[in-house]
Amino acid sequence: MAEQQPKIVSGLQLWQWRHRAIEAAYATDIPAKEVDWLLQEVAGLDRLTLRLESFKDWAQVQMQLSLEELDDLWQRRLNDRLPVQYIAGVTPWRRFKIAVSRAVLIPRPETEYLIDLAVDAIAHSDTKKPLHSGYWADLGTGSGAIALGLADALPAATIYAVDASAEALAIAQTNAENLGLAGRIRFAQGSWWEPLASLKNQFSGMVSNPPYIPTSILPTLQPEVINHEPHLALDGGADGLDCIRHLIEISPNYLQPGGVWLIEMMAGQAEVVRELLQTQGSYCNIQIYPDLAGIERFAQAYLKC
Repeated sequence: MAEQQPKIVSGLQLWQWRHRAIEAAYATDIPAKEVDWLLQEVAGLDRLTLRLESFKDWAQVQMQLSLEELDDLWQRRLNDRLPVQYIAGVTPWRRFKIAVSRAVLIPRPETEYLIDLAVDAIAHSDTKKPLHSGYWADLGTGSGAIALGLADALPAATIYAVDASAEALAIAQTNAENLGLAGRIRFAQGSWWEPLASLKNQFSGMVSNPPYIPTSILPTLQPEVINHEPHLALDGGADGLDCIRHLIEISPNYLQPGGVWLIEMMAGQAEVVRELLQTQGSYCNIQIYPDLAGIERFAQAYLKC
């Protein structure tokens, strides 16, 4: 696809639009900082330039969108609660800028901690076979955020990124190519471990941010989430644990002895997940970790040696 030609506006026009957009954000209870974040992405302006409003006197500003297109999208942010990340087409995650679309869940900052936990789990593993290399899986990869984080943190490993959605995998592949990590990540379409059936008992680790929200709670979520993000990535069944139960039950067939099992979950699910891991019988050293807000958010275990 040919690259779009930049759109030109005057600094004064953009300054006027920014002020209208900020006023509308306050009036509709949307964080006003989103206006400047959006302008950083679509107009390439830095935070200091925006804060000092020095662009007001510029003869022209190059933008990825016309002012009319930008305003149409901003009206959707205000009226339809379209997430600003989907307007910009990108979101920050760890040290990356990741492309997103409505085909994928917007990666959350708390999910970044999964990568740190994986690295820590490797450091504290007592298995004879090193876990920093070999195969790792990101199941339900979506935008590819976790796979990218693993590839960046584990340069000796090969990462398998799996998703049921072809549209999501296309976004993930684009991100891997843009960030120079495509050679380290292999992509597979299918449900959880199924596309990796030929690699049973060979994985050093598995990381996943599966759907974990109970179906009945979905309608109560923020309109930004329920009206725009893919339900396939949100709905975890009646109690939110359908996918997590499956991953607990099936993963011992794919992990090598001493391999790491690591997932994100919802507040209030930790004890049930711990019990499910214990009852399954194949896991040891089961740990629950909080996120930065103190919510029990992550479960980690090792496959028994």
